Amino acid sequence: MSNAKSLAEMIRAADRVLVFTGAGISTESGIPDFRSPGGVWSKMKPIYFQDFVSDRDARREAWKRVFNRTAGWVGATPNTGHLAIAELVKQGKVSAVVTQNVDNLHQDAGVPDDKVIEIHGNASYAKCLECGMRHEFEELRAPWENDEEIICAACAGLLKTATISFGQAMPEDKMALATAEAESCDLCIVLGSSLAVYPAAGIPVLAARAGARLVIINREPTDLDPYASLVLNTEIGALMDEVMLELETA
Repeated sequence: MSNAKSLAEMIRAADRVLVFTGAGISTESGIPDFRSPGGVWSKMKPIYFQDFVSDRDARREAWKRVFNRTAGWVGATPNTGHLAIAELVKQGKVSAVVTQNVDNLHQDAGVPDDKVIEIHGNASYAKCLECGMRHEFEELRAPWENDEEIICAACAGLLKTATISFGQAMPEDKMALATAEAESCDLCIVLGSSLAVYPAAGIPVLAARAGARLVIINREPTDLDPYASLVLNTEIGALMDEVMLELETA
């Protein structure tokens, strides 16, 4: 039996599928990885949350990276892996997508906002650190170009990209949602994550402990491979294309 056929049969047999995605699905769309050699953090130093809050120069550097698109986290196009996930959500097979990515590609592929649980935030817009109000980048370009402090239109609090920075607390609400999904799914499919960054990587662990079958698709082996029912070290887009064909022809 082919790898695609095996995964298709597992999806077909499941009642509630949780998809967990990491950088590996987005690198196939040209989004750079964070931690790998040649990745984002090997080219520029991360700005820690406390430095952003306390140091105006750090904030200026952070916004410079946003408006110059230095990190390259946004502006890419969803690939066939993203599109396959969106179709499975549309069919009602996938109940939620928990992602470590900040690139908005799941939403761009057609997954509704309320089905995407972004545990590391989103790099495509800004949020107020005080009241949480969302701000689009274009409305912030003028104050940045005028060397003004970038603040909230509602409460004058500091604005920051909606990503979770080093030293910033993980979003409790998102982690609670991800935990609930992990504990209620009967199949958890990991796509493109090394499963080395916690607490995010604990989500598939919770799913497996709750009795879900675990599938791991990643270019490199992971520490959780021994606990998985199926492990495939392959490209995600091409595999998911085949899986969708199998599901359509069955």
